[in-house]
Amino acid sequence: MSIDFISPEYDVIRNEDRCTKCRICVQQCANGVHFFDEKRNVLISDETKCVNCQRCVSFCPVRALKIVKNPNGLKANFNWCSDSINEIFKQASSGGVLLSSMGNPKKFPVYFDRILINASQVTNPPIDPLREPMETKVFLGKKPSEIERDRDGKIKCKLEPQIELSMPVMFSAMSFGSISYNAHAALAKAASELGILYNTGEGGLHEDFYVYGKNTIVQVASGRFGVHEDYLEAGAAIEIKMGQGAKPGIGGHLPGMKVVGEISRTRMIPEGSDAISPAPHHDIYSIEDLRQLVFSLKEATGYKKPIIVKVAAVHNIAAIASGIARSGADIIAIDGFRGGTGAAPTRIRDNVGIPVELALASVDQHLRDEGIRNNISLVVGGSIRSSADVVKAIALGADAVYIATAALIAMGCHLCRSCQSGRCNWGIATQRPELVARLDPEVAKTRLVNLMTAWRHEIKEMMGGMGINSIEALKGNRLMLRGIGLSEKELEILGISHAGE
Repeated sequence: MSIDFISPEYDVIRNEDRCTKCRICVQQCANGVHFFDEKRNVLISDETKCVNCQRCVSFCPVRALKIVKNPNGLKANFNWCSDSINEIFKQASSGGVLLSSMGNPKKFPVYFDRILINASQVTNPPIDPLREPMETKVFLGKKPSEIERDRDGKIKCKLEPQIELSMPVMFSAMSFGSISYNAHAALAKAASELGILYNTGEGGLHEDFYVYGKNTIVQVASGRFGVHEDYLEAGAAIEIKMGQGAKPGIGGHLPGMKVVGEISRTRMIPEGSDAISPAPHHDIYSIEDLRQLVFSLKEATGYKKPIIVKVAAVHNIAAIASGIARSGADIIAIDGFRGGTGAAPTRIRDNVGIPVELALASVDQHLRDEGIRNNISLVVGGSIRSSADVVKAIALGADAVYIATAALIAMGCHLCRSCQSGRCNWGIATQRPELVARLDPEVAKTRLVNLMTAWRHEIKEMMGGMGINSIEALKGNRLMLRGIGLSEKELEILGISHAGE
């Protein structure tokens, strides 16, 4: 034992009476937790490697395994908790920056859980979505502020380029490299079948997926990985990534161990080299610079595609959004601090940024106050977990939402938070061929379609209960929301009344 010994976070408990020594757990664990001692004819577990992905538990044919939280820990202290001490041990022995994946796990308020939805009763009766029309289709892009007519009195119907969605949900940016080929295939196929879009992330687009171009958002990040003319032409929209909810103010990092084969070729960088995006775009240091890139991309694609600007939710987000709305962009994507990631410095993931609910309400109101809300559509992400979160986000002012972690969970992710290791036992956040093969893209696609189909039904039910029959009528309709357990300032920012008022 050493001075900085850290007790394993989990215990692997094996029921020896049930265990048949079939060794399936050994085969299924990419982390090397389980191994068979031939001399002693016994299965042994190395708990120090366990990330609680539940793969061995799921595949044990006799249910002989349990993964439980290790009760052994340091002396209780509300200020110096075990996590803080263990992290200091790690950094004192390595001198390295701590890396984590997925979204912020800290106990900050989840405002969606403190907002309740109104329902119609007698004077404004509800609508039955099973028997009456209910519109979930949305269009993202610039809208005219008023009706314009030509000399003959006919309405001018020409709009700026729009994204058409069958429901107000899209699959958020997850790059080819951070997730596997099979995971990307599932997202692309599901988006195509559902009539929504998925986002390539900052890793370029594998040529096999160009066929799904009309359901694809191609991303241009600071590293410009995989960006070329055919890539820009392939997508239905282009997203400029300025920031990300899990790591505001810094760039991206795909470890060299994941930059292999097709990923190296798609990103146009040498195999085995770290793909590091700089924190800023080195050609963008003002709104005027952003405007130049927006119109450069429009020019390169013949003004046929909407341009999205993605930013992290930070303290001055309303002013930032106002500038973006004047930059010529068509859509703003705002990513809250609970947004997932393949890898981010732990300190930044857990301490930088603000909740997307507060950012969204602030931006929507600010743009309305300035009279430019129709100039741009709002898309928000950062831990959208259910159809109720979707409805609340739209009522707070969003046109649509991005989901990522929810999509990964639908495909089989067990949220073990070890994406950065490249050893995803479920074949999602890995590039190891034997692990990638564990994810069947057709099965994953079906599960994504099922999830979105269920959410669409629930969205219709909730809208019907409110007496609302379209997403457009729900958008920014904060009268349909009430807060519970919130301060006056929080209610003021959200623009809603307290429950009972």
